[in-house]
Amino acid sequence: MADTPSNEPRLAPVAPSSRPVSEALLNDKWDRAISSAVIRGSLGLSFGVVFSVLLFKRRKWPALVGLGFGLGRAYEEADVAFKNGPTRSGTNGMRLVRS
Repeated sequence: MADTPSNEPRLAPVAPSSRPVSEALLNDKWDRAISSAVIRGSLGLSFGVVFSVLLFKRRKWPALVGLGFGLGRAYEEADVAFKNGPTRSGTNGMRLVRS
């Protein structure tokens, strides 16, 4: 009885993550792609709205063009991320070129 004190809660052993590393990398890339699309799309839309109000007499097309530019940029970054394999930290988003 002296070995196991009754006051302390018993902790269950923690199971290792069942997801493979490749699935975790893919999930991280999807998370980054979706967050980039939301951020860049909203920034493009907001710049389009500002230009629409200031320069184009409140037309709709500058806002839609800004949204398209933002989403296009996000799509391009996601395409590069999915084609290049695992991301490397410390490069600040720049591609490494080996000669």
